[in-house]
Amino acid sequence: MKNLILAIVVAAGAVALAQPAPSLVEEPAPSAAEGAAQQRGGRGGPRAPKLRKTVLIWADTRNGQAQHDSVSHAMSVIERLGYESGAYDSYIRTDSNIIAKAPQKTTGEPASGGPSLDTVDAIFFLGHRDVPIDARQKADLLAFVKDDGKGFVAAHTATTAFLDWPEFGELLGARYDGHPWGSAAGTIINEDPSFPATRHFGAAPFPFTDEFYQAKEFSRDKMRVLLRLDVSKMPANPELHRADGDFPLVWAKQYGKGRVFYSALGHAAATWDNRDVQQMYLEAMKWALGMTDGDATPRPFPGATK
Repeated sequence: MKNLILAIVVAAGAVALAQPAPSLVEEPAPSAAEGAAQQRGGRGGPRAPKLRKTVLIWADTRNGQAQHDSVSHAMSVIERLGYESGAYDSYIRTDSNIIAKAPQKTTGEPASGGPSLDTVDAIFFLGHRDVPIDARQKADLLAFVKDDGKGFVAAHTATTAFLDWPEFGELLGARYDGHPWGSAAGTIINEDPSFPATRHFGAAPFPFTDEFYQAKEFSRDKMRVLLRLDVSKMPANPELHRADGDFPLVWAKQYGKGRVFYSALGHAAATWDNRDVQQMYLEAMKWALGMTDGDATPRPFPGATK
């Protein structure tokens, strides 16, 4: 009898061991690739509802005048912010061939799978100087924002890109005009503490060290400046080209139906580890994706700090 009871106990234990233990870690949301597969519903199946927004993280640096060491880290940070917050999934690409409604292989044949301007909801852009895309791709990129109402978030070197393409300057809002002090300590003025991407900085001016990009060919009639450098606290520099003290660093704007956000912050890799900078870009992505509200109505220059 004792042997029978022992056999039953051993058998029950074996069955219990065969069952998977409950996980203490919450299952992560599907990745971009997994989400795409789910949307397809398997081979030949119906497309399932889209679970999360999708962002194309794009940085073509092949013609960069200076290969910024921070680019790869910046791209990984933007991807991680979306994944950990649950706001969006990401594709990371340095191949500009993907910037099209219908991307092609180098042979001219249609590319299969992967992202396209028809399948993503926003772009995060960190390109340098002359980014090689053709006329068809340029038209697709402008239409992606202007006509389709998709988002476009750009960082640091983005104002150096496509300098011979006027329409890109209109989309982005300004052009690169040097960095008079190189990497330096400065004071930043928060012009809009109510905007989602700059609210956490607070209303008071705050210290910051970066390579502050000078902007040109911008109009406050077309964009809402969020952060600007207080040039009154910077050393005199002959490369400072504006006498009115207007030195925008971060702005938001509408481009047709789409939302555009640019920040000059992000020269050094360490800048992308700054929690305030990370929050700024995460909230910028959410705003550009239409997940949050923020007023991008243009406002005049409030005047230089005395």
